[in-house]
This record gives sequence, C-alpha cells and structure tokens, in this order.
Amino acid sequence: GCSGLTSVTIPDSVTSIGGSAFYYCISLTSAEIPDSVTTIGDNAFWHCRNLTSIVIPSSVTTIDIYAFGSSGLKSVTFEAPASLTSIGRGLFGSSALTSVTIPDSVTSIGVNAFGSCESLTSIEIPGSVTRIESEAFKDCVGLTSVTISSGVTSIDWGAFESCANLTSVTIPDTV
Repeated sequence: GCSGLTSVTIPDSVTSIGGSAFYYCISLTSAEIPDSVTTIGDNAFWHCRNLTSIVIPSSVTTIDIYAFGSSGLKSVTFEAPASLTSIGRGLFGSSALTSVTIPDSVTSIGVNAFGSCESLTSIEIPGSVTRIESEAFKDCVGLTSVTISSGVTSIDWGAFESCANLTSVTIPDTV
C-alpha cells in the first residue's frame, strides 16, 4: 500500500518476494527482480496498476496465486531457460496483459490464470503444457485465437468461458 513507491530494485541477497510485498503499490512503474529470487508470493504485485512490464528471471520456480493479479502488466518476459512449471491460480488475472510467451518449462495453466485479461488477443500453448485448468482464460473478451500444442491432454470446464470474440481454436487430437 505504499502509494508513492515508483520503482524497486530488489537486492541479490533476496531469495523470496513475500506474499503481498508490493500489494496495492499503485504508483509502482518498475520492479527489477534479481536472479537470486526463486519464489514470488501470493498477491506480491497485486493491483500495481502502473507496473506495465516485468522480467521473470530463470531462477524463479514458484509464483504463488494472484501474484500479478489486477495489475497494469501488458507484457511478461520469462528469461530462458525458465524453470517455472505452473502458471498458477489467478496469476495474471484481470491484468492489462496484451502479450505473454508461456515458457516451455510450464506443464499446467491453473484456474483463472489469465481470467479477465481483456486485452489479450492470442495465446499459444507450448507442447510442455499437459493441462489447462478450469476458467484459465475466462472472460478474455479480446481473445480471438488460441493454438494448443499436442502436449495438452486435458482442458477443464469453462477454460475459455465468455471469450465472446474467440473465432479460432486449434485443439490437438491428444485432448
């Protein structure tokens, strides 16, 4: 809730960004996460409406629920080789996200992970992903195309619920 905080550089000695660490820091425009960080906690950057881009270092293995929810994020970059295996519950939900490349290390996309990302227009699910959980892309009204690679074997109920402009979905035989 530090409304005057505009930027943060996290020191190399930090290995974990705790839950709600920058919760509701509405003026935050930049955050540099060092390679020493392995975990980003629940709601860590929740409602950081002026944070428009973030680079997730390859050292990050865990990002907890709603870490970037309701943020101003428009783009997310995962440094290669990424080690994150799950895009968890509500991770980018209700953000301004327009672009994201899901890293090949990810095996599951959690419940409401991208829910209400209204500016997201297309998504490509890499071959490493085996499961898309319920409501993963619910209310992504700007979403027009989805390409799902052959690694996916399960798409849960409502994964693309209320995606009114979705006109193209490629679903492999593996589902």
